[in-house]
Formats: sequence, structure tokens, C-alpha cells
Amino acid sequence: MSLALVGPSLKPVPSTPAPEATSLTPGQVEELGRRLDAIRERIVAERGATDAAYIHSVIRKQRYLEIGGRALLFAGVLPPAWILGTAMLSASKILENMELGHNVMHGQWDWMRDPKIHSSTWDWDNTSPAEHWKHSHNYMHHTYTNVVGKDRDVGYGILRMSDEQKWNPYYLLNPLVNVLLATFFQWGVALHDLEVEKIIAGEKDRKTVWTQLKGIGKKVVRQFTKDYVVFPALAGPFFLPVLAGNVTANLVRNLWSHAIIFCGHFPDGAVQFDEEQLEGETRGQWYVRQMLGSANLDGGPLFHLMSGNLSFQIEHHLFPDLPSNRYAEIAPEVRELCAEYGLEYTTGPLWKQYLQVLRKINRLALP
Repeated sequence: MSLALVGPSLKPVPSTPAPEATSLTPGQVEELGRRLDAIRERIVAERGATDAAYIHSVIRKQRYLEIGGRALLFAGVLPPAWILGTAMLSASKILENMELGHNVMHGQWDWMRDPKIHSSTWDWDNTSPAEHWKHSHNYMHHTYTNVVGKDRDVGYGILRMSDEQKWNPYYLLNPLVNVLLATFFQWGVALHDLEVEKIIAGEKDRKTVWTQLKGIGKKVVRQFTKDYVVFPALAGPFFLPVLAGNVTANLVRNLWSHAIIFCGHFPDGAVQFDEEQLEGETRGQWYVRQMLGSANLDGGPLFHLMSGNLSFQIEHHLFPDLPSNRYAEIAPEVRELCAEYGLEYTTGPLWKQYLQVLRKINRLALP
């Protein structure tokens, strides 16, 4: 039995299969699943020129921000140019990772059959190799969302984020480790698929580990060289301002990504499940688990864009391969379904959700 977090406060309750946990009958769960399938089928049928125009527009914005930001950093010896250049580069990195890299690699735009905007070819501005991320995120996380012991995003292998994770003195460092993870988030993501805990336990063969390490090494060298060697060197005497701008932009992107992702999975109201939940799980039960295990963030259009539309985390987990620009459209329908079936639709402002996440991290540092 695991302890799940439900409702507006930190309240431990037994995690049971979806029908019992939600007071829904098996028939109601499957009916809900069919209605969600209908939403998906409608959006799939409607995808077209408007959606294609959206993603092309985002790509243009991201590239203009990056070009403009890097150009201004070459004049970074002047404080106004450095501040504006760093801000633009930070925004471009956030857009590239959140709305482009994350969503393109989910296959949200594969239907366009554009080889440049396809999950099989996109390589994002991040130290994590695309193939590693697609395994740890698209498969492990989205299949086993918030299932303790299966979803490795619950704690990322280094944090205690569930009462069911056996406590040991190392977890007293939970708050410090979280700060380090947020600061170096892209590096944590790069190492995530290695499953370091399995390597330490001797459960992973050396050949697989070595193959993964080589892939990570190549990507790390490429990213490090681009941001910390090539572009600063091109600035000549302004090497240090450009280097500082790149370091700052990566830091801003890391902190932002960490906050959005953690607030989508660990605030009050986001339910955690045990592995028994997976036994004989139907399509309808899978949908219910996605809705209960995720949380949305309130905000306006710019906020949703900069979050990669992961502010609609519930809708994303229901339909991870639908175009991200459609989540705002279907969110009211999903919320109405939750109300109709008596399911919690967890949402709130970023600051409130993040404070709840920090409280949880601090609480679980203790036995």
C-alpha cells in the first residue's frame, strides 16, 4: 500500500485501483475513457494548417530570440546590452526546450511529415541525448505516471518524493539536493536514463552503461563547446561577458524547467500510486491515473507558451502526442468531465504550487 496525496492538503490515504479510489464503478471508468478517446479522435481529425502555422511561428520566434540574444551579448561589455541579450537567450532556450524540444520529441508534429520537425530527427539544446530522454520520459514516465517504483521521475533517483520511498539519512539532504537539481537540471536530465541506482546495485550490465555514457559524453561535449567555448571565443575581447551570459541563460532555463515540471507532478492534489495499480489496468483506468497524478498551472497565453503548454499538464498526460497548442482548447472539456465524474482537477498559480512542492520536499527529508 502506498500513500497518495489528494485534495487541497497533505493527507495520506491508501492508493488503490482507480474505481475504488474515485468511487467510480468500472463501467463509469470505461465510459469516461471512451469520452476522452472521442476528444482525442476529434482533435486528430482536425489537425491541419492552423496547427502547422503555430509550430512554424514558435520556431521562428525562438530563432529570432537566440540570434538577437547572442548578437547583443557580443556587445555585452555594455550592461544594458548584456542584460537584454541574456534575457533573450534565456527565453530562446526555454522555448526550445519546453515548447519545441519536449513536444516535438513526443511526436506531436509527426503527422506533418516534415523531417525537420519530427520526433525521430529533432535534437534539442540540452545535454541529454534525445534518444535517452525519449525512453526515460516518453516511455517510462508517461506509461507509469506517478507509480512509485516504476516512474523514475518520482524523485529522479536522488530525491525522496513519496512516503513509500524507504527513508535513510541521505534524505536529510533533500532540500539541498533539490536546489542542486534545479540549478543543474539539464545535467540531471542527461544522467537520468543511466539509472545510477541500478549501476550502484550492480543491476545494469557494463556494456549498456558504457554505450549510454558515450552518447551522453558526445552530447555534453557538443553543448559545452557551443555555449562555453565557441560563442565566447567569437566575441574576442568580450569573451567573459558572453560566457557569463551563456551560463546565466542556461541557469535560468534550468530553474524554470525544474519549477514547471515539479509543479505539474508534486503539488498538493497530485496522487501517487503503487505498482498494484498497474495490474490489469484498462484504458479508462490509465486515463484516470493520468488525471489524478498530474496538476495544471494557472496563467495567460504567454505563460502557457513559455511553459511549453505543460501548464496544461493534465491534458498533456491524457494526450501526450496531440499538438500542444490544442491543450488550452480541450482543457475546459476535461475539467467538466472531472466535475461530472467527481474527480479532482488540480490547478493553481505557479507560486502556490511551487511552495507546496518545496514543503513536500522538506517534509519527506524526515523519517
